[in-house]
Amino acid sequence: MSERAASLHGRILRAFVVVVVLAVALSVGIGYYVTQRQMDAFVAQLARVEAGSVAGHLSREYAAAGGWATVDRALADAGYLYADEGEHDEGRGERSERGAETTFHVDRIRIVVVDGGGVVIRDNLSRLRRGTPAPALGGERATVTDPRTGRAVGYAYVDVEREFLVTELHGFLRAMLATTALGGGLIAAVALSLAAWISRRITAPVTLLTAAAGKIARRGDSALLPVTSSDELGRMSAAFNRMTNALQTQRDLRRRLVDDLSHELNTPLSVIGLEAKGVLDGLQEPAPAAGLIVDEVTKLRNLVRDLNWLAETDSGELRLDRESCSVDALLDGERERWQFQAEMRGIDLVFPPRPVLPALDLDRMRMGQALGNVVLNALQHTEPGGRVAVAAEGAPDGGVAISVQDDGAGIDPADLPHLFERLYRADRSRTRRTGGSGLGLAIARAIVTAHAGRITVTSEGPGRGTTVRIRLPAAP
Repeated sequence: MSERAASLHGRILRAFVVVVVLAVALSVGIGYYVTQRQMDAFVAQLARVEAGSVAGHLSREYAAAGGWATVDRALADAGYLYADEGEHDEGRGERSERGAETTFHVDRIRIVVVDGGGVVIRDNLSRLRRGTPAPALGGERATVTDPRTGRAVGYAYVDVEREFLVTELHGFLRAMLATTALGGGLIAAVALSLAAWISRRITAPVTLLTAAAGKIARRGDSALLPVTSSDELGRMSAAFNRMTNALQTQRDLRRRLVDDLSHELNTPLSVIGLEAKGVLDGLQEPAPAAGLIVDEVTKLRNLVRDLNWLAETDSGELRLDRESCSVDALLDGERERWQFQAEMRGIDLVFPPRPVLPALDLDRMRMGQALGNVVLNALQHTEPGGRVAVAAEGAPDGGVAISVQDDGAGIDPADLPHLFERLYRADRSRTRRTGGSGLGLAIARAIVTAHAGRITVTSEGPGRGTTVRIRLPAAP
């Protein structure tokens, strides 16, 4: 199981790696593509603006000079005539006030000026001779017009090879790509570190759970997991702890079952054996010995009957023979059933006056057994001179609430949650006087629950008495 947990850790980490790498790659790719598109549009717009600016300079110089004689001056004013290029020195490297205000280029951008007939007037990088026919030229083309007539007199081709702006664009994109990749790498490193931490956090409870489950399977030891959060993992650990506590409780109950059954079986069998041996040895009269033996056999039969009842409830075979039953008649029957025992024990068993109660849909025999178990339990734990009161009243929804209250030994608060567990005894001494097999309340709860009712026990503590309440629903 530990290998599975380690494999889970690896799978989570690998999943994070794939997600982070894909996220960074998509971010870089999309960013590069969008930036390139935007920069292409910006470059095209910039080239058009520059071409228009150059054409404007050329148009003014053409009008002022009455021709192309001062074309170099126009290029110099626009900032596109460089110190080591050109055949003329006029205006080379100089800036007019107008040019100084409107231009900012210092890098080499090739500009070719041609006349209306396609003949080269000027190539600022001197790659084409003046007066030669112009080949097919790239870049942005702007028309040069004569302001006096409005007639087109030539064309200016700006950034013919598209080298400068494309180079600048690619340089910017490379720088952006490098920066983005570096940032992506840092983000990936942080994300992977976080992924490793999250993976360990996820798999650590699983590893602990696996180890604890293995310990329980091998040795039956209880092992509780630390609950450090309220998320799904914390709830998983809490659920495992509840399961572990439940298993431990069941082990304790099973151990107690063996001890209690051994005690419950050993005592009657010992009495039966001693009485039978006394009769055989002539030390005991047959009649009293037979009476004691009958009593102990009856106790054994009752124990077996109770165990059979619980077996039926566990297997889902508990069947109810329901009929309309008077609750008053049910309570009166229990008074007749237990009054003599109460008097023999010196206990005052009372049934206080009650209102007329509605008839309920009950299995009379089984409900009588459940109520009888509760009354018997109260009698067994009440001292002589004490009092047991069985009261009943109607409920607002048409049901009936029955309470059995005694002023006997009471119950420690720590024992209250376990009273309905089979063979559980709040009286650890298991004296024969308090008696009982520890199954009565468990059987009572099974019967009441089968009737869609609810049974609860309350006590303020040892020596303060106990109250058992049975809540039964109205007849459908």
